[in-house]
Amino acid sequence: MTMLTTTRLPLIRHGGPDDLFAWHDGRPVTVRGYLAAVRDLARRLPEGGFVLNLCADRLGFAVGLGAALLRRQVSLLPPNDTPATLRQLEDSYPGLVCLTDAGAGYPGMTCIEALPQGGLDRLSAAVSPFDGDLAFPADQVAAIAFTSGSTGRPMPQVKSWGTLVRSVHGAGTALGIAGLGAAGLVGTVPHQHMYGLESVALLAMQHGLVLHANRPLFPADIAACLGDFPGRRILVTTPVHLQALLADGTALPPLDLILCATAPLAPQLAIDAEARLGAPLHEIYGCSETGQVAVRRTSATAEWLCIDGIRLRQDEQGSWASGDFLDGETLLADVIELKSDTRFILHGRSADQVNIAGKRSSLAFLNHHLNSVEGVRDGVFFMPNEGGSGTTRLAALVVAPGLTAETLLARLRERIDPVFLPRPLRFVDALPRNPTGKLPREALLRMLATPQRD
Repeated sequence: MTMLTTTRLPLIRHGGPDDLFAWHDGRPVTVRGYLAAVRDLARRLPEGGFVLNLCADRLGFAVGLGAALLRRQVSLLPPNDTPATLRQLEDSYPGLVCLTDAGAGYPGMTCIEALPQGGLDRLSAAVSPFDGDLAFPADQVAAIAFTSGSTGRPMPQVKSWGTLVRSVHGAGTALGIAGLGAAGLVGTVPHQHMYGLESVALLAMQHGLVLHANRPLFPADIAACLGDFPGRRILVTTPVHLQALLADGTALPPLDLILCATAPLAPQLAIDAEARLGAPLHEIYGCSETGQVAVRRTSATAEWLCIDGIRLRQDEQGSWASGDFLDGETLLADVIELKSDTRFILHGRSADQVNIAGKRSSLAFLNHHLNSVEGVRDGVFFMPNEGGSGTTRLAALVVAPGLTAETLLARLRERIDPVFLPRPLRFVDALPRNPTGKLPREALLRMLATPQRD
């Protein structure tokens, strides 16, 4: 990392105190109101090193992030809020304080509501003069994000303020965000996840966008949130949410940009989305360890372009990412074909490569063909735990109410080598996706082990 300790980077990059910062509970929130709420919460936070930001309200989350930075406290961003996860975090970070939405609470934990009682209007009127120069050292630790971890225990990923800001600036430049002005931004992904943190909360804060405080999931709710903005609009989503949105057929207000991440996006889905929604769709590639790495317009090219400051190299271990704002190098968990140190083609995760009877394929390839079968609403291949015989067999879970196993297997035989046909093939009502649309392996194994009802 090349940034000096003396480098300070602003909390937000809006033009002035009366610019819109967010849309919250049917009302606009100005930059003045947001900064007043940040300082109010900073005064209410007790001494300590860590805050557990569990706010579902995006405005409350952004206020909590700013207040923690102001108090030089670190925001913990958990993968979920299950009792087991919260106990593990309490054990690892004694004395942490939990930031919540109004009325929310977690038994046994010290909780503080992020937004002030009485509303932001009271604070805005009371704060004078306006101070819009809130900035923090680039090397200040801003957040610790967590991956689920192979052991089931959350694995910490420490992020400095400079790393986060530079990453978001690089992505914004690659996506042409500056040309959209003060566009309204709606996201369907949780902001405690790195994708949501960078591409929803921080993208808005660092590019002068207007952040919608809601996190809609259903098509009608997405349309309603987008409709709250009169001007330009950005939708940040996932392939799963995008597919559901297109299948539903709900009409959306005009869009100017669609961002997508968390899972491979089929080119045909990207083409359909652009045609139906009337806006360019860009994918973001990254991981919790590095944050955002590269972008591409999926309908136009298979190549990814690294964001400004990121470079790749390869050796016998795999592909490594480094950058001006990253600490050292990170080994990426994907099979990558390098075209240059800033351009590449992604061939799927290294762990997704399968070898059965001497034949090779990838789970991404197999999932593409499974989900391309007419009548399949959702489906996934995965490698179950090996049985006592040691024979490698793929399993699949599929949502396809109108198909039989015989019909589906026959259609798959037309698309993939028979050695990769799933055994077993289980029909289910829905796949166990998490809030970002991913499918945790443990959840797939539990579903596969559950006896199937007649």
